[in-house]
Amino acid sequence: MLQICCKNNNILKGFPIGSSLLDIYNGLNLNLPFGPVSAKVNNKVEGLNFRVYNNKDVEFLDITSSSGMRTYVRSLCFILYKAVEDLYPSGEIILEHPVSKGYYCNLKIGREVGLDDVIRIKKRMHEIIKDNISFHRFERHTPEVIELFKEKGMMDKVKLLETSGNLYSFYYTLQDSVDYYYGSLLPSTGYIKLFDIVKYYDGLLLMVPNRNKPEILEEVIKQEKMFEAFKEHRKWNQIIGVGTVGDFNFACNKGFGTDLINVSEALQEKKIAHIADQIVNRGDGDKRVKLILISGPSSSGKTTFSKRLSVQLMASGLKPYPISLDNYFVDRDLTPRDENGDYDYESLYSLDLKFFNEQLQALLNGEEVELPTFNFSLGKREYKGEKLMVSENMILILEGIHALNPELIPNIPKENTFKIYVSALTTILLDNHNYIPTTDNRLLRRILRDYKYRGYSAEETIARWPSVRKGEDKWIFPYQENADAMFNSALIYELAVLRDYVEPILRQVPNNRPEYSEAYRLRKFLEYFVPVRDNELPPTSLLREFLGGSSFRY
Repeated sequence: MLQICCKNNNILKGFPIGSSLLDIYNGLNLNLPFGPVSAKVNNKVEGLNFRVYNNKDVEFLDITSSSGMRTYVRSLCFILYKAVEDLYPSGEIILEHPVSKGYYCNLKIGREVGLDDVIRIKKRMHEIIKDNISFHRFERHTPEVIELFKEKGMMDKVKLLETSGNLYSFYYTLQDSVDYYYGSLLPSTGYIKLFDIVKYYDGLLLMVPNRNKPEILEEVIKQEKMFEAFKEHRKWNQIIGVGTVGDFNFACNKGFGTDLINVSEALQEKKIAHIADQIVNRGDGDKRVKLILISGPSSSGKTTFSKRLSVQLMASGLKPYPISLDNYFVDRDLTPRDENGDYDYESLYSLDLKFFNEQLQALLNGEEVELPTFNFSLGKREYKGEKLMVSENMILILEGIHALNPELIPNIPKENTFKIYVSALTTILLDNHNYIPTTDNRLLRRILRDYKYRGYSAEETIARWPSVRKGEDKWIFPYQENADAMFNSALIYELAVLRDYVEPILRQVPNNRPEYSEAYRLRKFLEYFVPVRDNELPPTSLLREFLGGSSFRY
């Protein structure tokens, strides 16, 4: 017998050696309302078919957890792939990126995708789910797995595995369909309780349950500008022949790493210059742009973007002047509190909106104002004699998480503003059925920045991340479509550069801490990338904001 310490109910109970996690769940008489879908075993996430041979701590997960939802979505993607393979033997489905609260899938069947195709695929997926077919996981020598995928014509997976350096690799089967996923799947298709697919532009949108209310689907929201930003960069990836991590690794191994860095940096600079031209050429006189508002989620690179945009604006004859929203916080004792009674610094109403708008209106009217600074140690506003009057060629740049919220500046004419949304929209795929979450890209950046410049451990950053994401969901993402321009701050090579920096920091997370499971997942994910040194990065690179070595002052 082995001893299982269940973290869900703090019960210690014996089970036969070799019991599966599903056996253990049933033996503990647990009743997770939306699960289980996977479990943490000694703080490593495993599928429910995982068998236990030694004493373990086990915590069962449902889809209200991020790890559980990833398991659910992976399994649903395999069902979608099988349905497409069954219906269109020569067709191809590519899971490209999250958008509109779902996952955009590019369906290639040699013609335009019609509504009848969507209906057929959905019907086949429901049949597969009703049959409750088991997912099976196999582990073999990597050359064997590579040959298997070669026979299937799945060269995206062949390239990934050939450059992984692993002695053994695993794959999954669903009847005669074979696929690869870099995480656990459900035991069988019958575990999928809710999903939908709808026609979305030229492809499909795979819809999944709402994490907070798993009994309902996420509501589709319009994200036309976000979708176009993703499409623009995916098209560029395809032009240079680097759509997946396998493609990227092959290019680096052939000596093209420096070329990828230079082209990526040039693409960003070209986009920044284009945005600057839009600002300069929009209106004149009283209708010219007087205020640039820059928003985006944590670790999106807003600061470096604003500095590079300033350079382009100066090259066009303008004098940009930055104003930080952080200096307009209300005094700490007036800060609103969240549901737990803690100060909610992410709230729009943690800012003194009335005072901010009075100063902004005065500046735009040509008056001189004394700008405040906020003393975070004392939690109070201070004045240090910094006065400002807007000259004819001056343009104000406001950077902050609330910059796109219409409540921030309700009385400023729209023609006098230009709104920019900045985020790391990762467009390179692990392979055609495994997208890379944009949140992972930003989390890795933040782990490095917090460690280098703020004295926080990876454990602390990971623990704080759900709260950061919650604030973004409430105060940033609902307003991103208000932007006049979107800037993708992700660089195709950056995860390969971040690997050597972040891996040692992640290894410092003790395996007895809850954050270990996320640290371990991120470490395993980074191992897919061939490491790239940062010595070829220019000092103006946006990534320098996190790595260090920037020519900009922060």
